[in-house]
This record gives sequence, structure tokens and C-alpha cells, in this order.
Amino acid sequence: MIKVSVMYPYAVGARFDHAYYRERHMPMMKRLLGAACLYYSVDKGLSGRAPGTDPVYAAKCDFFCTSVEAYRAASGQHQQEIRGDIANYTDIQPVVQISEVVVERSEA
Repeated sequence: MIKVSVMYPYAVGARFDHAYYRERHMPMMKRLLGAACLYYSVDKGLSGRAPGTDPVYAAKCDFFCTSVEAYRAASGQHQQEIRGDIANYTDIQPVVQISEVVVERSEA
């Protein structure tokens, strides 16, 4: 399994519509990715480690996918639609990382 992380660096004055992202963009992404995407998660940045500091990221999502090839094939078919929707929720340039999931869930 792989994870595609899309991170939106926090910047004072930057725009990020969390409701639109959560309610419209991410369900659209799941639909477009189809079977390549097993599930996704969405994070909203609250703060840095120290109290009162800004978060590193305003928002972050993770797509948990079957493989890099499946993700790229599915997302590649819809790049114009995906990129066209970004302006609806942010003016932040996202940072993307693809990782291999080596531990999905740990038990205490």
C-alpha cells in the first residue's frame, strides 16, 4: 500500500476553505481515483509543537492507495479537473509526497 500526502504549507493571510475541501474536493477526488484509492484522511492544522505557534501546514490529506501505478493512472486521467478545482478552496501551492506505508496502524 502507498500513501499520497498532499500538504498545504501555512502562511499568514493565505486562503484555505476547509469546508469546501472536506465536503466537495475530497469526495470528488475519491470518485475520480476510484478503486485505486482505498480511503483518505483529512487534517486541519491547529498549531506547531509549542503553544501559540502557527501550524506547519494549514491542511493535509492522505490518499491510501493500492499502488503508485494505480494512483498515477487514475489521477492522470483527471489532471485538468483536479487542478481546476484547487482555486475553489485555496491559493496555497501544495507539496506532494508519495510514501510506502510500512505500518498502517499500531496497537498499544
